Amino acid sequence: MGKALAHEYPAAQQVFDEADEALGFPLSRICFEGPDAELRLTANTQPALLTVSIAALRVLEALDWAPAYVAGHSLGEYSALVAAGSLKFADAVRLVRKRGEYMQEAVPAGVGAMAALLKLPEGKLDAVLQEAAQGEIVSAANLNSPDQTVIAGHAAAVNRAVDGAKAAGARRAVLLPVSAPFHCALMKPAQERLRADLDATEFRDLACPLINNWQAREIRTGAEAREGLYQQVPNPVRWAESIRKLASLGVTRCIEVGAGGVLTGLLRNIDPSIEGLKFGQPGDLEAVAGIESR
Repeated sequence: MGKALAHEYPAAQQVFDEADEALGFPLSRICFEGPDAELRLTANTQPALLTVSIAALRVLEALDWAPAYVAGHSLGEYSALVAAGSLKFADAVRLVRKRGEYMQEAVPAGVGAMAALLKLPEGKLDAVLQEAAQGEIVSAANLNSPDQTVIAGHAAAVNRAVDGAKAAGARRAVLLPVSAPFHCALMKPAQERLRADLDATEFRDLACPLINNWQAREIRTGAEAREGLYQQVPNPVRWAESIRKLASLGVTRCIEVGAGGVLTGLLRNIDPSIEGLKFGQPGDLEAVAGIESR
């Protein structure tokens, strides 16, 4: 992950070097070589994804690209705040390493789960979750698009919700291969542990506005940025609302910066009038660089 970027662009390699130094271990080796099981540990996954995103961002910045607005999905909010000049990258990578550790340790293995509900008929979600809870926690974790909601909570409750969603007409309802139940009340211990790290970190006012996860609203100050990262841990990511907010502000093009293209796919489902591009591999650059000439 990120190896081709680092090989092709010195600015990207510099970001991996900075991550290794900030963390005190060779994150770049895990990204480039694995093993996959080590990379999938959320304490490694989170700084790895952040580092790839910022490596790609630095390539675009070298081409004089600058965002008018930023937004990031869950962990991506840290990348967005680096892009907006609120967080230093070294501080961000240390924060997300801690965030990953705290999230992993908040819930013992096997106790929690997450699932994706696809094309659940409108208005059915609350009833499905209420019926599935039975005294346990299960709630919306990612409100990703009109057709996709991710839920999280106790494993048994999530499994009941999967069955309930299928019965309520969902096209698909599938468990996700994750290491912890993110963005639900089971993450409150992680949230409280993260508070001290957030408070000890400098957050500057943003050079461009962020649409945050917690409220799907525009923020501009460092204090708001810090609070948003604290509040997002046990609360749902309001991604569909965030994209609609950007559209209401006049945004017509979004560039997904970093590994994969999941958000570009979601964008088409939320608001197809917004053009979506991605940049996370050297081969993506031609399409992104070419939009200036359109």
